[in-house]
Amino acid sequence: MLTHHAITAAVTAALNEDAPWGDITAHAAIPADARLRVALVAREPGVFAGGEVVRAAFALTDPAIAVTGLAADGTRFDAGDRLALIEGPARGILTAERVALNFAQRMCAVATLTARYVAAAEGYDVRIVDTRKTTPGLRVFEKHAVRAGGGHNHRHGLSDAVMVKDNHLAALGGTVTESLRLIRSRVGHTTHIEVEVDRIDQIEPVLAAGVDSIMLDNFAPDQLREAVALIGGRAATEASGNVSLDTVAAIAATGVDVISVGKLTHSAGALDLGLDEITEAAL
Repeated sequence: MLTHHAITAAVTAALNEDAPWGDITAHAAIPADARLRVALVAREPGVFAGGEVVRAAFALTDPAIAVTGLAADGTRFDAGDRLALIEGPARGILTAERVALNFAQRMCAVATLTARYVAAAEGYDVRIVDTRKTTPGLRVFEKHAVRAGGGHNHRHGLSDAVMVKDNHLAALGGTVTESLRLIRSRVGHTTHIEVEVDRIDQIEPVLAAGVDSIMLDNFAPDQLREAVALIGGRAATEASGNVSLDTVAAIAATGVDVISVGKLTHSAGALDLGLDEITEAAL
């Protein structure tokens, strides 16, 4: 969850990174009593995310800066739409501008890309979820943006749930079923256990251990259908690996419960947003 503490810590670090000894341009060029009124404006269509992060960037720079008319996270917008109004001391607004935009552009890009995947899988009873392939230090922000785009979160990190891959099993030794039962005995009874498989013949030994979810890694759509039928509701099914906007609908049609998409966060880029000065006539 994107908490106030997480926002404050990350935004403070970003502001200190950008202006460790103050903004010398703003202080040299802008009178101390100068005021500015600007709008956060979309240059392209998208889905908004990161409103409270934008607010924090300005408030932590100068509490006298007011942010009003802020779009709600999850709001869809078109090019030219105003997403917020920022007014206050000009020095503070100019100092915080880039940090606010960096967070908003990244989070809006993740939300927008997620919304495209969700739309592509519309009509199927499936969840589009993210992965751990996030920007270091920004995971909670990017996962929040996934939710704003209509997607869902996979585990937040290594501490949330058991995810067993082939290297884990190789290190344990013994049969797959025995190894998974050993893992089950070592964790709490409420801990979710998911196991990755990359072949159909691996499924039954995994199910015999009583796991909660099976990740079907890089299965073709016909293989996914076969796997879903074989599992028959005995565990939740997750399709993963090289999912794209071109393939997600076909994957959703196989009946899997979850489709995990690394591209939601590692390939989202940045959406084009800007701060535009406005006049009284434009209010």
